[in-house]
Amino acid sequence: MTTYDDRASLADLTSTVERVRRSVESVIEGKPEVVRLALTVLLAEGHLLIEDVPGVGKTMLAKTLAKSIDCSVQRIQFTPDLLPSDITGVSIYDQQRREFEFKPGAIFAQIVIGDEINRASPKTQSALLESMEERQVTIDGTTYTLPTPFMVVATQNPVEMEGTYPLPEAQRDRFMARVSVGYPSPEAELQMLDVHGGVSPLDDLTSVAHSHEIVKLIEAVREVYVAEPVRRYVVDLVSATRTHPDLRLGASPRATLHLLRAVKASAALAGRDYVLPDDVQTLAAPVLAHRLLPTAQAQLNRRTAEQVVGDILQRTPVPAAHARGEMPPGAGIRGF
Repeated sequence: MTTYDDRASLADLTSTVERVRRSVESVIEGKPEVVRLALTVLLAEGHLLIEDVPGVGKTMLAKTLAKSIDCSVQRIQFTPDLLPSDITGVSIYDQQRREFEFKPGAIFAQIVIGDEINRASPKTQSALLESMEERQVTIDGTTYTLPTPFMVVATQNPVEMEGTYPLPEAQRDRFMARVSVGYPSPEAELQMLDVHGGVSPLDDLTSVAHSHEIVKLIEAVREVYVAEPVRRYVVDLVSATRTHPDLRLGASPRATLHLLRAVKASAALAGRDYVLPDDVQTLAAPVLAHRLLPTAQAQLNRRTAEQVVGDILQRTPVPAAHARGEMPPGAGIRGF
């Protein structure tokens, strides 16, 4: 539980997010909505899947976020010959001590960057399942707890399919949100040439936040108020994906939890201690679309999962203003 003293300092802690945002945007030019989503997922205790064509800054976004926070960071380059033990770790027999000693793998970091995650075999991909969901790793019957905060930022290229293994549904469902960086605007690209044309943008980047500050922010986000009509709105949106005629697989109950946590973090980033339906509408596509499987007919009609989510948003009644149970600023958690 957040104590009174902790809550009173939330105004100072929210400035931490602003410092991290400015730090990331100094490298990722002209993509404020992408940076905001990455911070939302971090504060909501989720994992982020960055999916886009080569060269638009997928790995750079992950590295910049990691370097902006004073956390332990590990980068895993996923390749077809990568083994599950390379990720989780392995028990090695110590001849002198005559016992097995556990050597932690790359997953034992606070921010784990999985580069080109779809290049590893399904067996290796599955090594992430337990760690992403339960924040622990079980090796030879022994369970090891992962550090806090813990976030996996994975990238994949949806265009180059040669030598890749598409992420299974269970793996995609572990990611709270999916984002596409997209091409920069001509102005942002010109500024990128001027600022980063000669040196790496990460060379001069320093940490602007400590891990314990992020932990306190996460605790604060958990206390954000969600009125019952807004919670029902979240459930109605997710339920609608399970009966939509253009989908053969809807969103899971885990998606409902992820959407709720994400909108609480989004409200906190906006300076509110309560959630609005607008928060839900903004995050519905990033949180739900990558979990949905369109039918064959929908694919023939070039209907994307994002379009289906947009259709569901239009058809699902939004809670009336008097029924939202909105709280005035300062009525709930102090400091936002």
